[in-house]
Amino acid sequence: MKRSIIPALILFASMSPGLIAQDVPDASSPREESSSPSETEEANASAAAAKFLASLNFQSGPQTILNGSVILNLPDGFTFLSASDAKKVLNGLWGNPPEATEDALGLIVPPKVSLTDEDSWATVVSYEDSGYVSDEDAAKTDYDDLLKSMKENSAASNKARKAKGYPTLELVGWALPPVYDKDLKVLYWAQELHSGRETNTLNYDVRVLGRKGVLSLNCVAGMDQLSEVKGHAPEIAGIAQFNTGHRYADFNPSSDKKAAYGIAGLIAGTAIAAKTGFFKGILVALLAAKKFLVVAVLALVGFVKRLFGRKDD
Repeated sequence: MKRSIIPALILFASMSPGLIAQDVPDASSPREESSSPSETEEANASAAAAKFLASLNFQSGPQTILNGSVILNLPDGFTFLSASDAKKVLNGLWGNPPEATEDALGLIVPPKVSLTDEDSWATVVSYEDSGYVSDEDAAKTDYDDLLKSMKENSAASNKARKAKGYPTLELVGWALPPVYDKDLKVLYWAQELHSGRETNTLNYDVRVLGRKGVLSLNCVAGMDQLSEVKGHAPEIAGIAQFNTGHRYADFNPSSDKKAAYGIAGLIAGTAIAAKTGFFKGILVALLAAKKFLVVAVLALVGFVKRLFGRKDD
């Protein structure tokens, strides 16, 4: 356990009755020698982390989500947390506002990663019920121009975050420019985000296109973990599959809904939220210790309207 997260764990313990028993010495009793503060902090932090992790149900093997329309074929060593457990991590542990993670379907945890460690990372699973997203614009989109527009439209998102007491995030640029695999119908890209802290945040996004919407796999880590995340990216991109009847090729133009945007709009509609740190209610104590992650703040339709030059009424 890294020293920088210990104060957060200790604070959580003190806020949670019964989580960690702490004896309060009688003022009239002779003062006894105790272990050094660092040893006490380490012990309490370890106990708090173990208690939290024990409350989660880590599942392995194939996982079915979205009423059977999608299967997640987890590779060896990967585990899955259901929507309820995922929100314990995203909201209670990493400090995201509940409204920013309400669409989370689960969390994919890579091998040998403990979610209570400072250098932890995981993949947030969600679904965008947008309709069929045409990929006709994928080859002709200028992603440098798209990035400029996304940066210009980040001000409103940061204003909303600041008003709710959450730190702002600046889109620095592409950590990996968007790439679209036309055969697999998989889109992936990575963004570098800055929050005024030492280490910038990495958001590595994978989108799997389906008949009626898009499955989102959002890898959340620090920029110094880019090589590690990229190493797992092929496995993560291949985890999710739409079942027969729900695949991109099953689209029926005469009856199925079609999204109002293509690949460029799909990328531009990814807004920002934060992995601020450990345990809800201790945001200030965590800002010096933790990284950030991505979830939606702005409505996609409003964002795309601004992106393509439409004026608000």
